[in-house]
Amino acid sequence: MTGPLALCCLLLSAHTLSLTAGYLTVSIEPLPPVVIGDTVTLKCNFRTDGNLREIVWFRVSSQVSEGGSAKQKIFTYDAMYNTSYSHMEDNRRQEDLVYQSTVRLPEVQMEDDGLYECHVGIYDRSSTDKVTLASGSITLNVIVPPKSISVVAADSPAPFSRYEAQNFTLVCIVTGAKPAPMVYFKRDGELIDVVPTAHFFSSVEDQSKGPGLEKSWSRTQAGFWSSRALTSRDLDDTKLQKSLSLLEQEGKLARLGQHGPNGLEQGGEQGFESDPELTTEVIPETVVSREFPRWVQSSDPLYYFQHRQQSAGDGTMEVRAMLTWSLNPQLDNEALFSCEVNHPALSMPMQAEVTLAAPRGPKLSMSPDKAKVGDTVRITVQGFQLGPSASEVFPEPIFTWTKVSGRLLDGREEHEGRELILERVPAELNGSMFRCTAQNPLGSTDTHTRLIVFDNPRLKKGKEHFIAMDAAVSHCSITLTSMLLLLSSTCKLT
Repeated sequence: MTGPLALCCLLLSAHTLSLTAGYLTVSIEPLPPVVIGDTVTLKCNFRTDGNLREIVWFRVSSQVSEGGSAKQKIFTYDAMYNTSYSHMEDNRRQEDLVYQSTVRLPEVQMEDDGLYECHVGIYDRSSTDKVTLASGSITLNVIVPPKSISVVAADSPAPFSRYEAQNFTLVCIVTGAKPAPMVYFKRDGELIDVVPTAHFFSSVEDQSKGPGLEKSWSRTQAGFWSSRALTSRDLDDTKLQKSLSLLEQEGKLARLGQHGPNGLEQGGEQGFESDPELTTEVIPETVVSREFPRWVQSSDPLYYFQHRQQSAGDGTMEVRAMLTWSLNPQLDNEALFSCEVNHPALSMPMQAEVTLAAPRGPKLSMSPDKAKVGDTVRITVQGFQLGPSASEVFPEPIFTWTKVSGRLLDGREEHEGRELILERVPAELNGSMFRCTAQNPLGSTDTHTRLIVFDNPRLKKGKEHFIAMDAAVSHCSITLTSMLLLLSSTCKLT
């Protein structure tokens, strides 16, 4: 067949193919990370020249079943039972139809995190019995801001050393965040330039967690801090010169990571404690002594930074950032350290701060106020005389109780704890002096209190009663003996 008729048949055949071909494209609009508790709308757009059959939304579970990932149907639209869409259109129409299906998730939670799929089916233009399917997917990322942030001291409580520098570690603990936040430290409001290392192991590490612990090391280069900025602090020049002279005699400086032998420290402690004790009569109750270190820091400290994170059971992360340096009590006392956290779910950084403070001026209380013989006496540390910037003594101090010129009531030489309990005090303790030593890595202080024991009227009355009873019994015994002798003499005369 040739001529116009053949050309007409060819055009008709091409038009029929275009009617029966049809197409369907599906896409889901991307979403940024969503903060837990927000309301989210998932949008599925699809373009087709066919007639809509159905729309199905699935949430793909992370749990794997026998046939693969488990899918949970969360929304279904069936065009056959919805009058708002008509699939009885003229098959000869060739215009594209653009649809959008939305699913609203109010107050998303952690369990809403994951993959979502939008499945669309259309009727083929050639037959209403044939359905063409297409799908699109999107991953919903639910982020969680940190639940808590705190700063603690490693190895707390810890003693004070008068003879050498000590390593000191601050630990910033951030929990409940997803993803893991970025953590950094500040000193007196200025960012600290740190030295990251994977080889420095802080004593705060928990070896019981085993090799499954995830570790990541990062460097925080957010600024620079120098101890030269603290030269305006009030320092005692006399103590400074004395410290330098002692260092020249020893011929060495204490450095970070260098610990002297235990014998040196123990020998110094024994030499200090071997000084003759003063008698209780010449120690007033208000004496408070403060010990200062016999060394100084020769250069700016190096701050070592260690960072690790571990997955929690609820899908969040626990982060521990550790800052370690060689402590200088004369410079670090009353220094403000803060740990700050940046996280995409936070509009501003989250922070926790502590002020390093040495214990000074312990305030002691005694209960009862007027102790009597046989009472139980409690001597307790109620607090300290704090500086203008400190709200508490940090790190936590160690409290040691001793009795001047003797042992404690229970026979021990010393007792540790915030409270000293003396049960059933005897009269012999009247006038005894008790010493309370409070110390942390920044310093040590002593204070004394005198115990005054009064007579107990009840015990005195009871003693007098027993004396009277003994006298009455003795009197009765003498009278009875006299009567027996008189009776015996009478019988002999008879």
